[in-house]
Amino acid sequence: MIAYGLITIASYLIGAIPFGYVLGKVLRGVDLREVGSGNLGATNAGRLLGAKWFAVVFIFDFLKGFMPAFVFGHFAGKWFDAPETIGRLYGFAAMSGHIWPVYLRFKGGKGVATAAGAVTGIAPAATGIGALVFLAVFLPLRIVSLASMCAVATLPLAHVALHGKEAFGATLLALVAMALIIVFKHRSNIGRLIRGEEPKAVRPSKKENSADEE
Repeated sequence: MIAYGLITIASYLIGAIPFGYVLGKVLRGVDLREVGSGNLGATNAGRLLGAKWFAVVFIFDFLKGFMPAFVFGHFAGKWFDAPETIGRLYGFAAMSGHIWPVYLRFKGGKGVATAAGAVTGIAPAATGIGALVFLAVFLPLRIVSLASMCAVATLPLAHVALHGKEAFGATLLALVAMALIIVFKHRSNIGRLIRGEEPKAVRPSKKENSADEE
């Protein structure tokens, strides 16, 4: 039990690493929490730092969810005879770290990329369906928040559809909890969507790309 607890704490601390905050400070000397949407995630980083930095922040945030859920979960089972479901706890801890990072007084991002990494580690098939839903919503509307919420809401349903009665267990509980938290964290976006004020993602112009390269 001590080993499980220590790995859970390690998962949280890894998830709490604020890559968007660090890159914002290093590249532009800005705190992403104080500009744009005020979010530390990849979308806000991309708007303020450039499109290529969206990809960088997303990948790092994704990996800090995937590593605890898949890697720690896999090795804990081998080293400590942990139950197969322990990776769900580690993935949830990593997502919680991103949303409530101890390094930044518990004010972090909305958890989408980190949750995507965690869910890929524990339910890859459901993640694939969630990714398709994201694209189906995002490509015509170009609204990241709406596509993200639709995708995470799909995950529990996809898991049940894929696994039937066997789906009711720790994995489904983790997927539901992640979806509820992420939708709750997007409550300000929901308000803007209702008012028709939610910004759309735009492709960077050549001029903007040149500025980023400089």
